[in-house]
Amino acid sequence: MMKAKFILSAIAIFCVGFVAQAQDIKIGYTNVELIMDLMPEMEQIGADIQDYQQQLQVNIQTKGESFQRQVQAYQQAAATMTEDARAAKENELRKLQEELQKFEQDAQVSYQRKLQQLLEPVQTKVFNAINAVAAENNYTHIFSDSAGNSPILLYTRDDDKFTELVLKKLGIEIPEGGLSGDQ
Repeated sequence: MMKAKFILSAIAIFCVGFVAQAQDIKIGYTNVELIMDLMPEMEQIGADIQDYQQQLQVNIQTKGESFQRQVQAYQQAAATMTEDARAAKENELRKLQEELQKFEQDAQVSYQRKLQQLLEPVQTKVFNAINAVAAENNYTHIFSDSAGNSPILLYTRDDDKFTELVLKKLGIEIPEGGLSGDQ
């Protein structure tokens, strides 16, 4: 009986120590996408990336139209061409088509690179603000409330307004009607 009391006491002391240690943890969550969308820089980034995309589309369209003209010219002249000339022109058109496809792929990569280049300073600013707010408010863990479409939320209190604190730190006013999801 005495041995059982000793074991229960040891377990109780261990649990009390664990609970006391767990109280030092402060977990918060935020919506990084929402913060990014509310950043004033995003309007200019949107305009810049749209302009860049239009430039790429114009270049693709110009190259595509040039290719189509050459195909049409070949189709009109094919009947009067020698077999060797026809084969050479078809080979040339295949190479041009491959070049056009490669240009389209390169344009997509270029667009993604440009978008990342434009977003990087804003992302850095947001993450620096998140880190500063977390440190100032003694948070031990901050989670993004979404990763793709799957929320990653391990724990939060209803009164946790971390997103509002980050927006305040960045000098951004909270929209009328509050934040969706009220983080």
